[in-house]
Amino acid sequence: MASSDELTLALVAGEASGDLLASRMLSGLRPMLPDVRLHGIGGPAMAEYGFVSAYPMEKLAVRGLFEVLSHYRDLKALRDELRERLLIERPAVFVGVDAPDFNLDLEIQLKQVGIPTLHFVSPSVWAWRRGRIKKIARAVSHMLVIFPFEEAIYNKAGIPVTYVGHPLAEMIPMDPDQDAARDALGIARDARVVTILPGSRLSELKYNTRAFLETAAMLRKRDPKVQFLMPMAGDTQRAFIEQLMTPDLKSLPLQIMTGGSHDAIAACDAALVASGTATLEVALFKKPMVISYRMNPASWQVLRLMAYQPWVGLPNIMAREFLVPELLQDRATPAGLSSALWAQLSNDQNRQRLRRRFVDLHHDLMRNTASQSAHAVMELLSQHGRL
Repeated sequence: MASSDELTLALVAGEASGDLLASRMLSGLRPMLPDVRLHGIGGPAMAEYGFVSAYPMEKLAVRGLFEVLSHYRDLKALRDELRERLLIERPAVFVGVDAPDFNLDLEIQLKQVGIPTLHFVSPSVWAWRRGRIKKIARAVSHMLVIFPFEEAIYNKAGIPVTYVGHPLAEMIPMDPDQDAARDALGIARDARVVTILPGSRLSELKYNTRAFLETAAMLRKRDPKVQFLMPMAGDTQRAFIEQLMTPDLKSLPLQIMTGGSHDAIAACDAALVASGTATLEVALFKKPMVISYRMNPASWQVLRLMAYQPWVGLPNIMAREFLVPELLQDRATPAGLSSALWAQLSNDQNRQRLRRRFVDLHHDLMRNTASQSAHAVMELLSQHGRL
């Protein structure tokens, strides 16, 4: 058995949401293992707990079937290099945080040689590619899930599982302060504000942003007083957006921000949001929204045929109904989006209905994620004689 200062844990997170999830785990784990060495692939939130990333996390942030294929050679080379390092080092536990296309194959190879593997965030087996559950069983010693309905799926498949809740439910207040957010952003408290969230990956920005900006322009014609916020994940994303600001769009009352997405959501009356984790954030802030997404047309055709359910937005998936509109791919036109968004802005009865449903959703996701995920790691270490 190893002492805390002899233990090494390896983690791989592939994008900002995974960095956040992993950082919550590390916040619970670091007090239990103060001297443990943490390394692999991750981001700035993980680094706050002493994690050392050997490679830039952004290398893994690729979404879409054909987009992944175009980067396959580079991703495989990176995974092979990391695998060889881990096989030599033999960490006490490997934690793959989301990024299933990268992590599951790596986990299979590590588990085969006796390295315990924990996967944090279930692949969307409830939405598409259900057959992956067999691969997951080969790859994963223990699965941590962040949505309550996922636990039964893994219990049925005989895969050890723990529901740890979603850390965003702890980070976002049950009753967000819109006035305080507006004060912080220099926006009048009685203004009508729309927050635009086209995604964090450059591939998402490429397909979504132009339509989202044109939607804002059309909405502006309905209400000349409406204002827009657009928080960006970083300077690279912000520069990309600014390049798209043609003369006809530069007149928009649009505040482009680097970071500050939670302030931007808290301040708004409604949001136009690309499908993904941001839809859950908007729901936890109890805001009306329109969900949209565009991608490579070939990827869209494949994914559409493989889908098991009619929803793509997380609030709708959890509710098992269309709580909020989804306009995807060819339906994601500025005219369609602006009409749907106007309805979300102007219907007070719908706003109150959504608030009640989103409060229920918030309670469902509320767990002590840091503590529960950290205890799952400690249990895995104990089971395999690493403590």
